[in-house]
Amino acid sequence: MADNEMKFAYKKKDAFEKWSAADRAAAREYCEGYKAAIDLAKTEREAVEWAIGYLAALGYKPYSLGDGLVPGGKYYLNNRNKSLYAFCVGSEDISNGAKIVAAHIDSPRLDLKPLPLFEDGSFAYLKTHYYGGLRKYQWTAIPLALHGTVVLADGSGVNVKLGDEPGDPVLCITDLLPHLSKEQDKKDLGSAFNGEVLNVLAGSDKADGDGDRVKANVLSLLNEKYGITEEDFISAELCVVPAQNAVDVGLDRSMIGAYGHDDFVCAYPALTALAEADGRHTVIVALADKEETGSDGATGMQCRLLVDIIDELAAAFGANDNVVRANSVCLSADVCACFDPNYPEVFEKRNAALLGCGVAVSKYTGARGKVSTNDAPAELVGYIRRVFDKADVLWQIGEMGKVDAGGGGTVAKYIAKENISTLDVGVPVLSMHAPFEIVSKYDVYSAHTAYLAFVNAD
Repeated sequence: MADNEMKFAYKKKDAFEKWSAADRAAAREYCEGYKAAIDLAKTEREAVEWAIGYLAALGYKPYSLGDGLVPGGKYYLNNRNKSLYAFCVGSEDISNGAKIVAAHIDSPRLDLKPLPLFEDGSFAYLKTHYYGGLRKYQWTAIPLALHGTVVLADGSGVNVKLGDEPGDPVLCITDLLPHLSKEQDKKDLGSAFNGEVLNVLAGSDKADGDGDRVKANVLSLLNEKYGITEEDFISAELCVVPAQNAVDVGLDRSMIGAYGHDDFVCAYPALTALAEADGRHTVIVALADKEETGSDGATGMQCRLLVDIIDELAAAFGANDNVVRANSVCLSADVCACFDPNYPEVFEKRNAALLGCGVAVSKYTGARGKVSTNDAPAELVGYIRRVFDKADVLWQIGEMGKVDAGGGGTVAKYIAKENISTLDVGVPVLSMHAPFEIVSKYDVYSAHTAYLAFVNAD
């Protein structure tokens, strides 16, 4: 291409082209905080608990609908311990709208069934129902942990966390040995692993007495440690998650491997950006549950709680709530598929997000013919371009993959439905939805700088 043509061409830049050595060092330092946080946030309940501690240290106060609001106030609304809304009231007129960054804090996993414990072949097992879009084979023959909450018969609650601390036992799902897998090998990947056989191995020792003695022994251990009886499983939310904690990946330590990057890798930068907001604009950070299963329920993004909070802000400062929503802008902070050279056939590389080239802007998500997408207007994409470029943010364009290869969605369409301009901006992820996902440290930090530029932009 001739030189005079090159100056008009678009070329993605990576952190080594755009950042100084000091910038890259700052990114790596930032990610140490992220790694520590994600290990404490393997479920949405744990993410809410961590976020409340983080916000409380910044001076944020608990808020309930109907409470008074004051200029400069910093608040968080804990929604059923499974989603969280943090917001600071800016100095400018609320009629100008709010800056919203919306992430989700649930991740694909295995949930225990209401009555999960059974015995077979002198083993005790826990039956599961997988949550979200996962590839079932990836969950076999790896160390697993049990996290969650049990509400006992008297109404009190007990938290369960087993498998992550030094010295803890782990759980696992056994896999078929290759010597006997002839028939299984004939099946396609989607049908070779049945959801009903994702049974978690929980024990093999026996209690004294008759009947299911291995099951009885496991129940005895659970009762001794947590006060749980079998009936208490009915009012429990117990999640099977990988026992692996966040680690550096690569000889150069340039990447992070962990469970739950999708979407804590966007939730964490959203909160750190909120912490550095300059106070002019009203900023709302939404951390939603249930995105992986359709955003339904009282803790999902389809719940009208975001609208309720905006209505409360409008009423508190004498504004029209419809005007506030119409003038608000939202970044849907969700991850983007990262180009993987091992599987180039499903990506259109020219429009794919590349590792280390910064946060990814996705004009649309959805599947095939842009089904079930927000598809942000060009004016909004142009505005975000200007904001990011002015702040020297490392960013790139991205999409989910080839048009007919599949697809996916985010919370963007549910927020846009409320007449709030919304655009997807998130971190590219390798091995998305696997028990061990990979991100670039530079992309994580660029998400922080992107969200911060947005919440402070005119």
